Amino acid sequence: MLIKTYKTVFQHELASLYDEMETDSFFYIILENLHGLKRIDLALNPEMVMDGAHLKQWKNIVSDLKTEKPIQYILGETEFYGLQFEVNENTLIPRPETEELVQLIINDEEKGKREKGKVTILDIGTGSGCIAITLAKNLSTAEVFAIDVSDKALATARKNAAINEVNVNFMLKNILETEDLEPQFDIIVSNPPYVRNLEKAEIKQNVLEYEPHLALFVEDDDALLFYRKIGQLAKKNLNLNGKLYFEINQYLGKETVALLENLNFKNVKLIKDIYGNDRMISCTI
Repeated sequence: MLIKTYKTVFQHELASLYDEMETDSFFYIILENLHGLKRIDLALNPEMVMDGAHLKQWKNIVSDLKTEKPIQYILGETEFYGLQFEVNENTLIPRPETEELVQLIINDEEKGKREKGKVTILDIGTGSGCIAITLAKNLSTAEVFAIDVSDKALATARKNAAINEVNVNFMLKNILETEDLEPQFDIIVSNPPYVRNLEKAEIKQNVLEYEPHLALFVEDDDALLFYRKIGQLAKKNLNLNGKLYFEINQYLGKETVALLENLNFKNVKLIKDIYGNDRMISCTI
């Protein structure tokens, strides 16, 4: 079958669940994953055909998409900050907002140019390892550590570090049960669970059904639990002039700023994402 002919079939099969822009995006993601072809390749060679084996793979993917399983989990990989990452049911799918958090840290480091050269970084709740690995890849003087409560998530993160050819020191640790972090760090960063149960109605069904709730949700009556604990640890384990970075719940920006100011952090900055939502905080010890 001609690939361009199957595209029409593909879009028709999914039309009741996804809009045309989304199915178009899915089609080209799968095209590159299965055939190693980009949009331009098909445009320049419209008579390209797929064999029976590939057609069966496409049909299996369509079946999964009809269950609203995220395309990243179906293919087992996604792109983050220009790098490839394996993802699965043990890890969250990295979001564009988290790329902005990584970019913020890289920009700050490039502006700061530390005198001592090496910078030590800790990523708390690393999941797929996307933050830690991307920082290790883009900051040549960084020594990066990462912790997570899930050994299965850490196994995926270790694979991703190997895929992207960086060294990250991964550790299994429950941050809520941790009293001290070793060693000292110049930067601590975290994208912890921050979605309140009362906000579940805003979450897409494919996220609720497939992504790990342990990495997403907090109780309504203590939504800043992780921020408070990490802030307390950062007070003890950040070097002089060290920086703390968070991705945050867009509805709790002022409350998170107040928490950090009450912990005596300095230069607390609330930063919006590209959608205009309060999404990041940076502060210094």
